[in-house]
Amino acid sequence: MTDERISRIDTLWTLVRQAHGNVTLDARSAQQQIIDRYGGAAKRYLLAALRDEHAADEVFQEFALRFLRGDFHRATPQRGRFRNFLKTVLYHLVCDHQNSRKRSPNSVADLEALQPVSPAEAGALDEQFTKSWRDDLLARTWSALEAEEQESGKPHHTVLRFRSEHPDLRSPELAEQLSRKMGKPISAGNLRVLLHRSRERFADLLLDDIAQSLHAPTFDELEQEVADLRLMDY
Repeated sequence: MTDERISRIDTLWTLVRQAHGNVTLDARSAQQQIIDRYGGAAKRYLLAALRDEHAADEVFQEFALRFLRGDFHRATPQRGRFRNFLKTVLYHLVCDHQNSRKRSPNSVADLEALQPVSPAEAGALDEQFTKSWRDDLLARTWSALEAEEQESGKPHHTVLRFRSEHPDLRSPELAEQLSRKMGKPISAGNLRVLLHRSRERFADLLLDDIAQSLHAPTFDELEQEVADLRLMDY
């Protein structure tokens, strides 16, 4: 992936700006896209933090309410990665809930007072958020690869998923079982080529998704985000 290609990817911050614009269909659509895209990671983080499904759902609803009413309109890429901003907001909501304060900041000053939590403060919660974010990235990438296969007919998802589910099978055995599964013969040699292309396509889709959460990232910045999320193996 080159810097030129990265520069053509629409970033999440574009959606954030649309989501906090005037109340239009575009704004509502952007809001829903962000909630749908990152709601999974947020919910898993809240459940791990609160260890109570009802409490986690209550705090998530509070987050969604604040987002939809525009409380985070001053969030900008200049203040850091969207991933870190979201983690900070959720962390403070968890603290508020645990302290039974449940305050609802209505002023810009309250929102601007949110500072990134330190490793000492976040501890295990920080790691849980990163894991939730990473799990969502991988789940979306698998879904994107499957959708692409349905459209193009190239069996990248089928082959790669089958390999991931049978990591100990040697190429001839894998080719034989895949041949039965797909209803057409695949040689071990052809399978190795197909696996290579499938892995490359998975990696491309994963990088595209990661790049969307950054603001005009360079290749080096994208590589650093991949390393921070411990996704280099992919």
